[in-house]
Amino acid sequence: MNEDRSEVARRVAAMERLRPSRRGFMKVAAAGGAVAAFGGPDIKRALAAGENLPPNVPEWMKTLGPGVTASPYGAPSKYEKEVVRRNVGWLTASEESSINFTPIHMLEGIITPSGLCFERHHGGVPEIDPAQHRLVIHGMVARPLIFTMDDIVRFPSVSRIMFLECPANGGMEWRGAQMAGCQFTHGMVHCCEWTGVKLSTLLAEAGVAKGAKWLLAEGADAAAMTRSIPLDKALDDVIVAYAQNGERIRPEQGYPLRLMVPGWEGNVNVKWVRRIKLGDKPWHHREETSKYTDLMPDGTARQFTFVQEANSVVTFPCPERPLDGKGTYEIRGIAWSGRGKIKRVDVSLDGGDNWRSAQLQEPVLSKALVRFRLPWKWEGGPALVQSRALDETGYVQPTIEQLRKVRGVNSIYHKNAIHTWRVNPNGKIDNVQIA
Repeated sequence: MNEDRSEVARRVAAMERLRPSRRGFMKVAAAGGAVAAFGGPDIKRALAAGENLPPNVPEWMKTLGPGVTASPYGAPSKYEKEVVRRNVGWLTASEESSINFTPIHMLEGIITPSGLCFERHHGGVPEIDPAQHRLVIHGMVARPLIFTMDDIVRFPSVSRIMFLECPANGGMEWRGAQMAGCQFTHGMVHCCEWTGVKLSTLLAEAGVAKGAKWLLAEGADAAAMTRSIPLDKALDDVIVAYAQNGERIRPEQGYPLRLMVPGWEGNVNVKWVRRIKLGDKPWHHREETSKYTDLMPDGTARQFTFVQEANSVVTFPCPERPLDGKGTYEIRGIAWSGRGKIKRVDVSLDGGDNWRSAQLQEPVLSKALVRFRLPWKWEGGPALVQSRALDETGYVQPTIEQLRKVRGVNSIYHKNAIHTWRVNPNGKIDNVQIA
């Protein structure tokens, strides 16, 4: 980007002179010795010496690569081996009841690859035979029903792009900054295209009884995870999903069947769903009493705080992706809101004293991630980089002090405060909190 233009022109001209013809290439390939015929050294030595850089012809242009049968199911390049989910050992007691984090700082666009979506399990990942999986709908219904997977996929299908976020995303930082990197401060979120059947369609088959106001969803994992969900939401936009990003759901994401509850905390999006019971009141099970409640300063706890409020984070620069010297950069990040569409994202470079509106990347969808971008010329001085999201309802992402005044510091859920990265003169980035 900062290379002298005359040097770039020289290299391009040299590349044109050295470009191998198709006829010459095929002769070499047919002889079975493409690299040797070009007189080049082995690939490792060429890489070390920079001999694959312009104007030289790189080694990978001198030999045929693997064919289409070499990889029946695609995988990322080996050079992207660092783009993986990661966990934090001290957060949970065992792998079966644990969490890992989406590498949001390394992703582009709004669709999270299925294999990089964060995981949260309460009893490990069950290995379910879809031919033996059933979905039971019972309770306050006219006709209790049992659906096979074949039954479910015969119903009219819907697809929707939506984010899913654990309500504990960022929750380790209520009292101060402590997580080492963007992946760990905000990586309990992903955004995928989900395909399935509207829950309202299945409930219509069963016939909702008069007086029913809630449903209980139960998963087929070892924890038999359950959550109560208001019937109004279930009849609105909840999907019983069987596909994710164009293929059947990954096992760790709920194969063969899960609930997708747009905009609501991840825990109610019950994976491996096997049973839905309708009733006239919530069930108050473990995951909605001792867990997934918000402890307030006076000792009481907020319950059923379903909606994930507007949130955002700068994904570049961040601790894992420092700045490489002075120059022009593009500040990049993601924003989302369980209330609807993101309307605007502002970026500050001085800790919130001044704000500039960033460009939102299309498409801007309701209850989905949206990318924002802002050009920035860094002169090498310190900076405090923040982002602030505003959604279509008028809700503005709060500061950490605004949240603490209302919520205290004892909760671990629904921390959606404005986040701060400190840029140091050497280009390294620190996770900090400022008042």
